[in-house]
Amino acid sequence: MKQPPAIRYRVEALDPHAHLYGITLEVDRPERITTVSLPVWIPGSYLVREFAQHLQRLHAWADGHITPARQLSKNTWRLSLPKGTRLLRLRYEVYAFDPSVRTAFLDACRGFFNPTSLCLRVHGREAEPHALDVAPPGHAADWELATALTPLKVRRNGFGRYLAQDYDELADSPVEMGRFWSGRFKVRGVPHRFVVSGAPAGLDGERLLRDTARICEAAMTLWHGDEAPPFDRYLFMLHA
Repeated sequence: MKQPPAIRYRVEALDPHAHLYGITLEVDRPERITTVSLPVWIPGSYLVREFAQHLQRLHAWADGHITPARQLSKNTWRLSLPKGTRLLRLRYEVYAFDPSVRTAFLDACRGFFNPTSLCLRVHGREAEPHALDVAPPGHAADWELATALTPLKVRRNGFGRYLAQDYDELADSPVEMGRFWSGRFKVRGVPHRFVVSGAPAGLDGERLLRDTARICEAAMTLWHGDEAPPFDRYLFMLHA
């Protein structure tokens, strides 16, 4: 992609001890009336979720000038921008201290988030590509990052910029950060990765990879027969 996506998120581990992420959202060529919201859903969990209750200190700038964000509901904000605004920037924080797979978590030892907990949706722009930048934490130089998103400009430890083809793909792509066990294998030529956070010292990683590869082969045969699977990589995440 020659031009960066017009919708860009930057996520920082703002304060691990206070369990706070800092998020910056940039939108190129925003509509004069721009609406943003945090979802009340997450793929695979069929309940209304109150992610927005953890969002705080929302501020906005239009071409560098402070602009008000009017809250319309518990999870929706509307901005009236000057005509010809080229760049809308929003900055906010999210409290993250839920160790489940549904929301977000951050402390001094581990970070995890689903984008539906952190990334405001720009109404009317969901079908566009979205970039996600995750900054390396200042408190832990040995942390790594794992996500299934497409890497654009990424360091060896996984931190950097990733691409989602649209907001739906972003919502489907959780991010794991910290010191985790990682192993790789291939099935039908497709690279697979298995990440285990909180892995015990006695973890039999080779057996885990071997057994998982057998399950993947059986699943591919069931759904696709002898055809190649419709993806070029796959990531398993496990929090032990």
